[in-house]
Amino acid sequence: MHIEIAKILHQTLFGALAAMGFGVLFNIGRQNLFWCGVAGGLALAVRTVGLQVGGSLESASFAAALAVGAVVQMFQERIGVSRNTLDVAGCIPMVPGGFAAKAILGLFALTAPVPIEPDKTLIMSVEYFLRVIFTIGAIGTGLAIPSLLLKAKRSVLKEATLPKPALSKPTGQAPDATLE
Repeated sequence: MHIEIAKILHQTLFGALAAMGFGVLFNIGRQNLFWCGVAGGLALAVRTVGLQVGGSLESASFAAALAVGAVVQMFQERIGVSRNTLDVAGCIPMVPGGFAAKAILGLFALTAPVPIEPDKTLIMSVEYFLRVIFTIGAIGTGLAIPSLLLKAKRSVLKEATLPKPALSKPTGQAPDATLE
C-alpha cells in the first residue's frame, strides 16, 4: 500500500476546480462557489486515497460520496447552500466519463458494416456501461445515507420530545351501563 501525496493533492485541486465549474453551471452564487470546491476537492481526495489503498472505483466513489454527504450535512446550516446542490456539485467530478465514452464508442464500432471482433467489443462495452452504472449508483447511495440517517435521528428526537397522550379506555370494551 503506497499513498502518493502529490497525486492526492493534484486530484483535490482539480476536483475542486471541476466542482466550482459545475457550481457555476448550477447558478450557485459567487460567494458559495468556494464550498462547491471544498466538496469536490474532498470527494476526489477520498476517492483517490480509496483507489490507492486497493479499493475498486465503485467502492472508492461510495466512500467519497459518503464523506461529502456527511460533511455537507454537518455544515449545511453554517454554509447556507442547499444540501442537494452542494452534494451534486461536489460529486459530479467523480462520474466516470471516460468509461461512458468507451462504452458508447464500442457500441458505435458495432454498427460498422464489418465490425472488428464484435464479441470482444460488445463485452467490453457492456463492462464499461456496468462500471458506469455501479459507480453512479454508489455515488447516489453514498450521498443518500447521511441524509436518511439525519431524518431518522430527527424523527426519533421529535418523538422523544412530543407529549405523551393521556391514557384512555382501550377500544373494544363494552360501553358503561351507567351511560344509558
